[in-house]
Amino acid sequence: MNVREEYFDEQTEEALGLLFEKFWILRAEDPNAYKQIQEREHKLKRYISEKFGFDLIIRQHFIKMEKVPVEPKSWMGIQVFQEPMDYAIFCCALAFTEQKAVSEQFLLSDLTESIQEIYSGDFPLDWTDYRHRKSLVRALKEIAQLKLIRTIDGNVELFQSDGGEEVLYEVTIYARYFMRSYPDDLFRFNSIEEILESEWQRHLDDQRRKRVYRKLMFSPVVHRNGEADADFAYIRNYRNSLRDDLEAHPPFRLEVFKNAAMLTLPERKQRYTFLPDQRGISSVALHVAAYLREEENFEVTELGEVRLPRQTFEAIVRQVKERHGHGWSKQHRDETDKETVASLLSMWQEWELAEVDKEQEVIVIRSGAARMIGHYPKDYMKEVKRSDE
Repeated sequence: MNVREEYFDEQTEEALGLLFEKFWILRAEDPNAYKQIQEREHKLKRYISEKFGFDLIIRQHFIKMEKVPVEPKSWMGIQVFQEPMDYAIFCCALAFTEQKAVSEQFLLSDLTESIQEIYSGDFPLDWTDYRHRKSLVRALKEIAQLKLIRTIDGNVELFQSDGGEEVLYEVTIYARYFMRSYPDDLFRFNSIEEILESEWQRHLDDQRRKRVYRKLMFSPVVHRNGEADADFAYIRNYRNSLRDDLEAHPPFRLEVFKNAAMLTLPERKQRYTFLPDQRGISSVALHVAAYLREEENFEVTELGEVRLPRQTFEAIVRQVKERHGHGWSKQHRDETDKETVASLLSMWQEWELAEVDKEQEVIVIRSGAARMIGHYPKDYMKEVKRSDE
């Protein structure tokens, strides 16, 4: 049976969702998920390779699908990291663990000394500097969270206040497999763009399809970027076959509009990340989007975008808060209008629904935001009216 005609059963569908939502599945941590994927290895590998061009790696101790985006986004980074130094120290620490054998133990002092030698930033690392120590702690906590090292004795957080604090670590089997293997020497690349472009040398014959599948799966919304947007043209031209395939494998529904395409879920499934999410700012976003959609005095560009001066946008949020704020979370009811605007823009940027032109002080609200609106239930509004009387 052709892979396009082969429906996934519920267990295979769930296994595919786990691969997309998790960095990797560790057998020791989640043996049931490991077994579920392993038993469906052939079917999953075939679908993932044909549609996305990804490699599904199944080893004795872990399973990993190597996910490479079409375009890197800020939300794809390590969210607890706060500055480039965090990533640099993280990579230096990985280089240190690669020199160690599995189960070999080492001291934090040995690691910090090695990181100082390897680090090639604009300035040398100084562990007497509190900012540098905090950056190291963020990096090491993430490495431990990923199970690349195991803490045997001590607490790395104490290193923040005392640079002489000692911690004993052990290298795990997973440290060997965190970094993705590249067919070419990384030193021959001069930019991130060159690295991403090299990925497509493996997919010359069916590059467009795989680009589209990756965009749809990894982006909250795929926006049309102009008349020459070949990826969006592919989505519009092949929407029926894409819809059939996506409903038969991952359980998504494809929605295609003039300027936006997105995957939605008919029913909520806990393993997937959602918008709107459980944060209180989601309610704010849904109400503001509904206001913008219902008002007819906003100029809409050919790409379905609304461009508003920041002051105008702040006034809109203030008006929406006066009208609907009674049902918002306490945080957003009590905070200032500027704080609400900052939280809303942060969320919309995270979900690729808005951009901020800082030079011109203009908020660009993209067309996908108009698909994500919300209203209070009628019963709730009746209660509000009764309480006001």
